[in-house]
Amino acid sequence: MSINLIQFQQGLSMVEFMQRYGTEAKAYRALYKARWPHGFRCPACGDRRRSRFRRGQQVYYQCCVCRHQTTLLSGTVFEATKLPLRTWLLAIHLLTATKTNMAALELKRHLGVDYKAAWRIKHKVMQAMAEREAPRRLSGFVQIDDAYVGGERNGGKPGRGSENKQAFLIAVQTDSALEHPTYAVIEPVRSFDNDSIKDWQARHLAPDAEVFSDGLFCFRRFADTGHAHTVLQTSGGRAACEVKGARWVNVLLSNVKRAISGSYHAIRQGKYARLYLAEAAYRFNRRFDLRAMLPRLARAMMLCKPHPEPVLRIASNFHG
Repeated sequence: MSINLIQFQQGLSMVEFMQRYGTEAKAYRALYKARWPHGFRCPACGDRRRSRFRRGQQVYYQCCVCRHQTTLLSGTVFEATKLPLRTWLLAIHLLTATKTNMAALELKRHLGVDYKAAWRIKHKVMQAMAEREAPRRLSGFVQIDDAYVGGERNGGKPGRGSENKQAFLIAVQTDSALEHPTYAVIEPVRSFDNDSIKDWQARHLAPDAEVFSDGLFCFRRFADTGHAHTVLQTSGGRAACEVKGARWVNVLLSNVKRAISGSYHAIRQGKYARLYLAEAAYRFNRRFDLRAMLPRLARAMMLCKPHPEPVLRIASNFHG
């Protein structure tokens, strides 16, 4: 049996991580490069010229044109953090380098912080992942399936009516030659109705996408909006997962559910499913280059607006 080169690629080892980011100065330089890869840019006017001064332990940059003052972290998801920058980069490394997901409780033990701090770190990282995945559009051959995540809560409604169950769509783009998976979109929907499907396809399907799905009634909307749509006739069971046109979406779906149920044991899926599903999509879509995961996510977090804990706590699976 041949080795899967993507699965067995060499990632960033802990030894290499410590060599590159193991001190506060190295972590600062890494985040500076992530925010300003081509040199300083004033957040207010975009000019490159700046002066630098220190106030207490904080380094400030002042634009020579508009006099706007900023710090490395101001205006980013790191804003107002009291944790060392090397702790943040270690958290990013742990959350992207592990083969399985890492819960906030385990992250707490690795970082040596309290649970609330680990929870904030985890959710800020997932927020940056969600923002990067939000505009993704799939093209070519796209396999789509419907699913639910979350389980029944004690004293709550049973089955699909549970307050902790969240409907979501999972879609996988495959290449045309060997039907290998390339990119995926995993996102909650309000329900499997016509309006939700039309809204989802408008945001995530390119005009040339050819859709393969099961016979769920609402999936007929794909054909109504001009997409070629193949309805797969399956008999159910394991054999249905191996049908051409549905195999990869089923493989990814089972992996996502197994990762979530195996790593997290008390998620409020009706509130936070968007973030946890975005984490799965982000990791899947960047699996081709594991060594680049940390700098790419650091860049995404530098582009992400501040999300203090009160904002994180009022998260919702849907906007508006």
